[in-house]
Amino acid sequence: MEQEQILILDFGGQYKQLIARRIRECSVYCEILPHTTPIEALIERHPKGIVLTGGPDSVNEPDSPTYTANLFRLGVPILGICYGAQWMAKTLGGAVEKADVSEYGHANLWIDAADSALLRGVPAQTSCWMSHTDRITEIPDGFCITAHTEHCPVAAMEDAKRRLYGVQFHPEVVHTPDGATMLHHFVREICGCEGSWRMSAFAQTQIDALRNQIGGSRVLLGLSGGVDSAVAAALLSKAIGKQLVCVFVDHGLLRKDEGDEVEAVFGQGGGFELRFVRVQAQERFYQALRGVTDPERKRKIIGEQFVRVFEEEARKLGAIDYLAQGTIYPDVIESGVGGAVIKSHHNVGGLPKNVSFRGIIEPLRPLFKDEVRAVGLELGLPASMVYRQPFPGPGIGVRIVGEITPEKVRIVQEADAIFREELTRASIDVSKGQFFAALTNLQSVGVMGDARTYASAVVLRAVMTDDFMTARAARLPYELLDTTMNRIINEVRGVNRVFYDLTSKPPATIELE
Repeated sequence: MEQEQILILDFGGQYKQLIARRIRECSVYCEILPHTTPIEALIERHPKGIVLTGGPDSVNEPDSPTYTANLFRLGVPILGICYGAQWMAKTLGGAVEKADVSEYGHANLWIDAADSALLRGVPAQTSCWMSHTDRITEIPDGFCITAHTEHCPVAAMEDAKRRLYGVQFHPEVVHTPDGATMLHHFVREICGCEGSWRMSAFAQTQIDALRNQIGGSRVLLGLSGGVDSAVAAALLSKAIGKQLVCVFVDHGLLRKDEGDEVEAVFGQGGGFELRFVRVQAQERFYQALRGVTDPERKRKIIGEQFVRVFEEEARKLGAIDYLAQGTIYPDVIESGVGGAVIKSHHNVGGLPKNVSFRGIIEPLRPLFKDEVRAVGLELGLPASMVYRQPFPGPGIGVRIVGEITPEKVRIVQEADAIFREELTRASIDVSKGQFFAALTNLQSVGVMGDARTYASAVVLRAVMTDDFMTARAARLPYELLDTTMNRIINEVRGVNRVFYDLTSKPPATIELE
């Protein structure tokens, strides 16, 4: 049976990943595709519906993103959001003009058509999140207005006969309280999706697909100690058993004592049917990173070294056909697949030149972080592993601003261990967030033991998030921060200041680099 899916055409919208999350919360699979995707590629996917995202441009500009009008002849339901709604209106014969009053943020929304399939059950007056300069001033033939705001006469429109819908606001953000209801109506009722997307179904489907793809070949997986690679290892272990060789590269950029902990779980006696190899490569990585301060260069160097180590281990192990990675969907989106590069991920973008593997296996590529955890539980991984703090592939390398040295790594490892200990002692729920210590490139004067010091500043980062695409700073108790600060300054040599990072994502990323 073919998997039902919704496709999202991206016109540059900052909230596209949230649209995908909300649709998947309806138990329906979806993917984000760039607006440059040929319509033939859409047709081949047999989507149950299509969503057009927002975007920063004006549809009236000659070089603004566009698409073929044949999209509206496919006969599948289409929902346009913000720019997507404006493009729909203009393409089908309506008019879009610059608004007299731009709307940004909260706005009161009045429903004009209570019988609308999209807006059914939404209160007659609710609120929504607006972000627009242009507005629809004339709707196309066959459409009717279904909602308005004080400054936007066409806040929602629809052609129910052709199953075409447009909203000027953003139903995908939490600031539109009834937005999830609207998207559920579109996906489950208008598009007719049954909602069969389940982690148990995904796991078994992937296991079967991996067996068919890999056959009798051997696969090399890099275990980083993080959740993603652990779940990828469990999934591949279920699929191919000892054909999987897990190489754990101890690159000297891990959390304190993490190397030994990873070996205890995946090594001999750990309960997984796979071959585990631990490579001590600390000096190799430190040498390659010496003198490098640019974040992108550091990421690329670490990624390149990972692959080179894998190649060397593969030669030692004999014939290895595939390299497996724990790439997940936010990695793909942030690395600029179909859009702007936010930051490079060492496990996205294909194999480096001259690589000796036949190809890459990425069993978790379609999943968001919470979905990865759900798969891990389905596969029988212990909750302590599944819900452990996320850790980036480049490790502490992206938690040190500036050049990476063994001394700086020591500082981060010790400060991070103290922070995590205090979080546990204070019974802070870290299951829906990311909590860690990092090192700034700031050095300042201090006084310790009646003596002048000139030492480093550690920053504590704690964010709460559902999908790791957006995040807000956790409101930790002051007593916890105070205790952590005191312990770090007293116990970690080379530190005389501790900061707390209050920045949300966006505008910041979760990691420092």
